[in-house]
Amino acid sequence: MAHHKTQIKRQGGPYQIHWDDFETVLAIAESGSLSGAARRMQVNHATVFRRLGEIEKRLGVMLFERSRSGYFPTPSGEELAETARQMESFVLQAERRIVGRDLQPTGAVWVTTTDSMMAGLLAPLFGEFRQHYPGVTLDIAVSNQLFNLTKREADVAIRPSNAPPEHLIGRKLADIGMAVYGQNRQIDTDAFDLHQLPWVGPGSRLFDEPMRLWMAEQGYDKQCAFRVDTLIGMLSSVKAGVGVSVLPCYLADGEPELVQLSDPIPQLSYGLWFLMHPDLRGVSRIQSLMDFMTGAVREQTARLAGYPAIKKQR
Repeated sequence: MAHHKTQIKRQGGPYQIHWDDFETVLAIAESGSLSGAARRMQVNHATVFRRLGEIEKRLGVMLFERSRSGYFPTPSGEELAETARQMESFVLQAERRIVGRDLQPTGAVWVTTTDSMMAGLLAPLFGEFRQHYPGVTLDIAVSNQLFNLTKREADVAIRPSNAPPEHLIGRKLADIGMAVYGQNRQIDTDAFDLHQLPWVGPGSRLFDEPMRLWMAEQGYDKQCAFRVDTLIGMLSSVKAGVGVSVLPCYLADGEPELVQLSDPIPQLSYGLWFLMHPDLRGVSRIQSLMDFMTGAVREQTARLAGYPAIKKQR
């Protein structure tokens, strides 16, 4: 004689175990309490209590032993929880494979930046971005000239500026600090006079008028008989012992043979910007790069702004 199991029907299928039952049971089993499960599921304690009661009533079996020290799964509860763990694993695998597949950014992005930014900050971040977005190809133009984004000489510029062009849109990523550095073998850090030391200054093609004006105001230009038109070139010259110079802190701090001789100079601080033409607003690959760079660069806010010289010499 055949026995027919009575099933409680619900909208969507005649199942006695509902899909969300597994989430509830797993949360209670792994947290050991209703309150812990409630936090995990982002619902209140009473909701978890009610759901568990409904599940046990519907299945006709006790899933957890209650005690003052918590909720402990019965053999039935543990079996259901283990099934839920397997289901969770499959769901996560499917999510990694499927979710966003059609929206995953693809295509090429032309980026222009400076040599110092590429060397001291951006190169590893571009590498991390490629790991997250393998469908996007990056074409980097390293130049101290500002490419014309309106004429599509580049899609994106990641550049230092205190006055980005008004016709471009974008986002300020961080403030960049500048300080005076010298070769530590040549500088007596207990007794030095910047007005008596040789200086390395910015060349005319570096387009750093604030640095030139500051050096003139401080009288350091009188000690400057050597100029270079890139910050990387200035850094190399200071490392070679040609003279002292103002350098970006993020670039010079990683050089063991250099010593910081001043605090970051407020007048020479500048913003690092992610810039693009308004027509590229909303393009998936561009937005993905901007969002990634925003987070990655802002994690280094303190390092980029520079630290006081006294703090570093302790």
